Amino acid sequence: MLWIMKDRKGIGLAAQQIGQTIQICVVDIPPAIDVAVQDGPRLNPGVTLPLVMLNPVLVAKKGTQRETEGCLSVPEIWAPVNRASEVKVTFLDIQGVQQELHARGMLARVIQHEMDHLNGVLFVDRVSPVKKITLAGKLKRLRKEKEVELGLA
Repeated sequence: MLWIMKDRKGIGLAAQQIGQTIQICVVDIPPAIDVAVQDGPRLNPGVTLPLVMLNPVLVAKKGTQRETEGCLSVPEIWAPVNRASEVKVTFLDIQGVQQELHARGMLARVIQHEMDHLNGVLFVDRVSPVKKITLAGKLKRLRKEKEVELGLA
């Protein structure tokens, strides 16, 4: 999964995005975006990346951040999404050891985004109704392209 994520120039990937119905996601954000201000200190200095999270559970969230998101599942579409600015998540690591992680900023955003995938939610499901209307044409085109690619059309 890490290889696929990096090959597609992503910073997160959930198993559902590659056709697997298991509760695994990976996250790897560059240190340069793990900051509150450009060239500032890392928000999550104690977190070793990449993260591989099995059966992640969001146990707490705090604050709000509104940033533009994109997704490997819906290429070419970017839209602002509200997310918690801090999260606490529990998960099993790749060795099967229970972990608890407190994440802030972009790391918190990406974790929430990938956990949404594990629950069947795309970021476009979280955009405002007005923004959904403006994205409707692109989403329809992407759906049609995917149906053709999969031989469903």
